[in-house]
Amino acid sequence: MTAPVADPQSQPAAGTVRIGLVSVSDRASAGVYQDEGLPSLRAWFESALTTPWEIVTRLIPDERAAIEQALVELVDTERCHLVLTTGGTGPARRDVTPEATLAVATKEMPGFGEQMRQISLKFVPTAILSRQVAVIRETADHAALIMNLPGQPKSIKETLEGLKDADGKQQVAGIFAAVPYCIDLIGGPYIETHDSVCKVFRPKSALRVKPA
Repeated sequence: MTAPVADPQSQPAAGTVRIGLVSVSDRASAGVYQDEGLPSLRAWFESALTTPWEIVTRLIPDERAAIEQALVELVDTERCHLVLTTGGTGPARRDVTPEATLAVATKEMPGFGEQMRQISLKFVPTAILSRQVAVIRETADHAALIMNLPGQPKSIKETLEGLKDADGKQQVAGIFAAVPYCIDLIGGPYIETHDSVCKVFRPKSALRVKPA
């Protein structure tokens, strides 16, 4: 399902999940090279979601003030239910995405970052250098989940989907399996996916019966 680009400052339609995608890169934002983060994220959601969705995107440099501003706008003004960032989570001086994310947060959700590093550690020992965080940002009448993802397209996919064996059996759960229920709990729309890409987990009491 291809998502339309949301009109600026419009309200998401009922039942539609609005997703903010933020790529943080000095060089990509300056046009030195083509950004890969936003296309990779969009492609993943096109393959995964069955729920109607739309996106709002930002391509910005590794500047804390710019990242904070983008996150606040996407939640407070654009009314996104979910915001994903890619890039700027390492130990380098210019990597300030986690700091910016925590600065706009109401609640921290540490389990997402812990699981992201566990998945990446299956591939590279340097995963322990990654500082991804996830938070909730709340306003008087709206809330959103904000998550930092890795910068590489392959790592983005692995983090969201988790690890499967050669037969497609899930070995390690990806973080997106828990995202829809989190969105439920903060008052967002009911998100469903293609199980073959990422099977959502909800407790039985939270499941909705699909129309016949």
